[in-house]
Amino acid sequence: MRNRRWIPIAAALAFLVPALAQQAERLAPFVPSPQMVVERMLEVADVKPGETVYDLGCGDGRILIAAAREFRAKAVGVELSEPLVKQGREQVRRLGLENRVTIVQGDLMQADLRPADVVTVYLLTEANDQLRPLFERSLHRGARVVSHDFRIRGWKPERVDEVVVSGRAHKIYVYLMPPHKG
Repeated sequence: MRNRRWIPIAAALAFLVPALAQQAERLAPFVPSPQMVVERMLEVADVKPGETVYDLGCGDGRILIAAAREFRAKAVGVELSEPLVKQGREQVRRLGLENRVTIVQGDLMQADLRPADVVTVYLLTEANDQLRPLFERSLHRGARVVSHDFRIRGWKPERVDEVVVSGRAHKIYVYLMPPHKG
């Protein structure tokens, strides 16, 4: 008789897991950024040693790893997908970067960005629209937001860069907090 109480909870969880997967797909499907784009994103963000880089929807952790290895930054990633979180954490462990890279499994819309000096995203424009209030509320003056391929509507980028990889042009938008309206 006691197991019957768990049936509604199990049904809710069965519904919730696909719903979270659908939410992640709406924000952006997992498409890994090419390494040249990763490096350029961090270069144009002017990441300095000791700064903290957040990657929202960090996928397999490649931006975090580059930030820690090449720029001597601390890096925090937020990713919804459990398999990608495991993959990223394993790579961080293999490279001995556990003291500088943290990957959190969770909803990027709930991330505490107050410690961030740089935030990187490769999300659809609609997801950037949803994140904009979080950026405006949480990021300190001088923090940089770097978006791969998709603008943040209502903000004027400080810089727009382009990297061509395998014949495809990738745009990189750099925004400085507080954002300039435009």
